[in-house]
Amino acid sequence: MNAASCHKENMADVAGESRSTKSKVLETGAAMTQDFSPMKNICAHLNAFHVYASDPTRFVEANHYCGHLTEDVRQCILYDSPNPGARILGIEYMIKPHLYETLDPEERKLWHSHVFEVKSGMLVMPQPNPLVPQVAWDKAETAEMEEVIELYGKVYHLWQVDKGHKLPLGEPQLMTSFTSADQFPDMEKHLDERDKRFPSANWRRQKEIRAHLPEPTIHPDADQTWK
Repeated sequence: MNAASCHKENMADVAGESRSTKSKVLETGAAMTQDFSPMKNICAHLNAFHVYASDPTRFVEANHYCGHLTEDVRQCILYDSPNPGARILGIEYMIKPHLYETLDPEERKLWHSHVFEVKSGMLVMPQPNPLVPQVAWDKAETAEMEEVIELYGKVYHLWQVDKGHKLPLGEPQLMTSFTSADQFPDMEKHLDERDKRFPSANWRRQKEIRAHLPEPTIHPDADQTWK
């Protein structure tokens, strides 16, 4: 994080006045002298759509910035866009199957699978550097998806941006993933619109590239929203 990144704002979507010169000076000093080690652990940017568990007709796009705590546990900060001034939507934790199986049955119901997101091409890892050859990036992304397809995720959103809220209002919302195309109205339209904002993304191509990935068996306690 640099000093400039602390000064980007998104006033059209967030309540409050623009930050004062005093605030910006203080932030610049902090950015130059403090250590942001936890943020430096982020090693992957993933993009997909989350569904409200309480109302599956509502969904939002989420940019995941993820890091590994261990080989078996990941944690992600979720933003409503990949741009400066993006709002933090919430958090997602991802764990490997052997850890998921140790959870009690009621806890397992809060977690979702990633199989359909990966196989459909919905889940992408945007590539910001146009100098990296597409073939090389596809290989790297597919390797990442080979790991993610097995993981179970637990997501809570704190800011209901789809309601136009200018502040994070209400209780945390449990979210889940899509597990089939019929659950996502106009899926192709939404994915096409998303891909236009990420030049490296092409869900149709990525679906074909991932066709060889084996589909793990999904635990019956997962994805409770659709059951």
